[in-house]
Amino acid sequence: MDLKDLEVFCEAARRSSFVGASLEIGTTSAHISKRIAILESQLGVRLFHRTTRRVVITEDGERAYQWAQRILDDANAMSEAFSSAKKEPSGPLRIATSQRLGREHVAPILSALGKRYPRIEVWLELMDRRVDLITENFDLDIRVGDPTQPRLIAQRMVESRRILCASPDYLAQHGHPKTVAELAEHECLLFRERDQPFGNWRLMGPRGMEAVKVTSRFSSNHSDVVRGWSIDGKGICLLSIWDVAQPLIDGRVTRVLPAYHEPADIWAMTSTRSAGSAKVRVCVEFLKKRLANGPHALNIDPEGPRS
Repeated sequence: MDLKDLEVFCEAARRSSFVGASLEIGTTSAHISKRIAILESQLGVRLFHRTTRRVVITEDGERAYQWAQRILDDANAMSEAFSSAKKEPSGPLRIATSQRLGREHVAPILSALGKRYPRIEVWLELMDRRVDLITENFDLDIRVGDPTQPRLIAQRMVESRRILCASPDYLAQHGHPKTVAELAEHECLLFRERDQPFGNWRLMGPRGMEAVKVTSRFSSNHSDVVRGWSIDGKGICLLSIWDVAQPLIDGRVTRVLPAYHEPADIWAMTSTRSAGSAKVRVCVEFLKKRLANGPHALNIDPEGPRS
């Protein structure tokens, strides 16, 4: 049984599409169909129900997918075991992360990684949702916030936090909230990153964790938009330090309730099958070092101004 045919089958199963699999692999849908037909003949089962518009995996296909994935994982693990002693990690490296973190911080670091390790092939996908590393075939997910997820290994990349900010104009007009509870009386700009709770702010402060339900006429799934609204005086935002560092420095926004923050560390999530990979290991260490020693946006004073 050809491992390449198993790879073709798994890609088609993940995408429920021969066309999608052909685009990912770089071949034709006719080639995908032919290789899967050969695999079906070898196994003696039908792997997909085919129509003119789509393909749907069968019950036997689901069982075959689980076997095929294990076989491919074992083959990759064998290759990694014998190549780990090599000085130069190589092969495809598939990474997922959120839009702004990926565009502003992860992508430039991966560019430097590619120069350092020219045999690593980088695929970076930016998406504002949590990915399934195993079924979507990613090696790494770089995420902000809660790292808990079954069957995954979490490594802290850098400590960070979300902080409250608003423009001087907004605060002059509406006043400074004195407590977390008073945030409910203000216009609070809502940002949802991946699967973070929407409109429920949980802030760590002198008295421990305090929660408040906030509402707003303005909400977005993109931090740049929310930051812009805050600078324009539309309300109070809760964004990562590295999102608001420059507006804080140049005075376009100021801290609100500086004794409070929301933990938002940056984590690298890997599956157990990817954790021992040499290319994953060097990528995680490279990202960790560059993020920790990177832009001032990740290292501005998290406690706010001193009295």
